[in-house]
Amino acid sequence: MSDLRFEVCVDSIRGIVAARDGGAARVELCAGLIEGGTTPSLGTVLVAREIQNIGVHMMIRPRGGDFLYGVEELVAMETDIATAKSAGVDGFVFGALDPDGKIDAKVTKRLIERARPASVTFHRAFDMVPDAMEALKTLIDLGVDRVLTSGLAPTAFEGAETIAELVKAAGDRIIVMPGGGITERNAARVVSI
Repeated sequence: MSDLRFEVCVDSIRGIVAARDGGAARVELCAGLIEGGTTPSLGTVLVAREIQNIGVHMMIRPRGGDFLYGVEELVAMETDIATAKSAGVDGFVFGALDPDGKIDAKVTKRLIERARPASVTFHRAFDMVPDAMEALKTLIDLGVDRVLTSGLAPTAFEGAETIAELVKAAGDRIIVMPGGGITERNAARVVSI
């Protein structure tokens, strides 16, 4: 467990500083947390990059709701990625599904290509897929660095057994990152499963 690192989802500059001071390795910087996280403002991203000793991974999600994106939304997502890359963001967090609820490989590949060489995390849209193992294989094939998941359950605590199965199946090909409802009270239990 010596390589165990924490990432905290935040929606403000104060949140970044608190996460850093609390020992987090990086933050997932969002706006609209009540909607599950949306793309933060450019101003917030620029100020975030000035904060030392913590990685910043930026949420790319133009709106709340489903993860089916139209052409204009996809162009906006690509533009947000390009702008944030020039600002020095360490990584990007996004996810896209097709009408059947499976990983939209075409859209995801397009966003990955725009994001590279920065790190890529597929967010909890993963928890909406009908088959977790099939979705994991798709993400591995696409070259995603990590997947954020609550194990297809409302919280990571409830989905801990599925997360453990995903970690085992992933091996060293992709990082499976538990997320959703993890607190200081249940973190040790989630990690121990």
